[in-house]
Amino acid sequence: MSHIFPRHTRQLPPMAVSGQGCYLIDETGKQYLDASGGAAVSCLGHGDREVIEAVKGQLDQLAFAHTGFFTSKPAEDLADILIANAPAGLDRVYLVSGGSEATEAAIKLARQYWVEKGEPQRGRVIARKQSYHGNTIGALSAGGNEWRRAQFGPLLLDMSHIDPCYEYRLRQPGESAEEYGRRAADALEAELLRVGPETVMAFMAEPVVGATAGALTPAPGYFKRIREICDRYGVLLILDEVMCGMGRTGTLFACEQDGVAPDIACIAKGLGAGYQPIGAMLCSSEIYDALINGSGFFQHGHTYMGHPAAAAAGRAVVGAILGRDLLPRVKTQGEALAARLADRFGQHAHVGDLRGRGLFRGIELVEDRETKAPFDPSKGLAGKIKKAAFEAGLICYPMSGTIDGRQGDHVLLAPPFIIEDTQLDELVDKLDGAISKALAAA
Repeated sequence: MSHIFPRHTRQLPPMAVSGQGCYLIDETGKQYLDASGGAAVSCLGHGDREVIEAVKGQLDQLAFAHTGFFTSKPAEDLADILIANAPAGLDRVYLVSGGSEATEAAIKLARQYWVEKGEPQRGRVIARKQSYHGNTIGALSAGGNEWRRAQFGPLLLDMSHIDPCYEYRLRQPGESAEEYGRRAADALEAELLRVGPETVMAFMAEPVVGATAGALTPAPGYFKRIREICDRYGVLLILDEVMCGMGRTGTLFACEQDGVAPDIACIAKGLGAGYQPIGAMLCSSEIYDALINGSGFFQHGHTYMGHPAAAAAGRAVVGAILGRDLLPRVKTQGEALAARLADRFGQHAHVGDLRGRGLFRGIELVEDRETKAPFDPSKGLAGKIKKAAFEAGLICYPMSGTIDGRQGDHVLLAPPFIIEDTQLDELVDKLDGAISKALAAA
């Protein structure tokens, strides 16, 4: 009998005992192709000796030193390498233990920034529907997935949510992609004017939406227009790259491809590649200087922030991504995966949209391609796909509620950057079988 509190009390998982490359292996010896990197975490695959040795070496030297008293060499090195490769203007790195901690810290820093600047009336965050920013209360408040928010409603902070940039469903007939991107972004200005821009401290968004919308990419020009609006009204731009960052879309920071730089960025998942729990919030020198010239103290903190062994892992992972030329590989293998998905599912009767960037791909399933009508949520299609794929030895990330938190189903794919062509073939074959099996049972 296990005393572990599982994610689902009626779905007890098998025990993983080892991993190598793109595969995880359970206690029976069964292999699973990790086509989602867990939750877009294992970007280097499993069993990377260089990263493992970096963590072991750090543990031999120094396991822990509380940041209330010390900094550490791996933390300093990781901050240096991140800022050297970050979007222009980002200057400081606040190391934490995961994505929710990073987004929570970002929200609190945005608030303190305005307090330090003498504008305490700025206390509102505007975010987007169908976004996901984490599971702590502040992060969940910013997130726009109604299913995740529903039962915690009385605990959540009052935040605004505008429509996502969701071209497949919200672009109008006759509207160009650029025109739609402009219209979608202008929803931010409309909301600012509705609530009063002087009350808003930040706009928060994922450059490529991950878990809740299935690798949903922005329309051309969308984020440039968002940046313009934020600048016009003095609102901070927080970009959540916890899932889509650290090379996942083909550039180290996903927002590079949209030609914008945030005031605050959040990263995690691929930062540690699963070898240690680590995340980070990066902020501009302007925000940091406001604290220097004000109280001098960020009223926030976590016990394990800046953990030396976690920072050593992050340093090794980012070094591997850059030093092994994995970013060009993500683009090449991402295109190869996209081509295979288009070949297999492009004309599938129940696939409405194929989308994504790099090795971050989404498949939106529909009951009717012509009308884009989703499957009835009672069919539980996403759950059936996940189960069938797992039985076939494939780990993928299907989710329901794609459209509004209740309707819609998608499959998210985020395989390791080291995935080979033969493994891409295996991925698509097993996913095809799983979708067919789930549709037959739906």
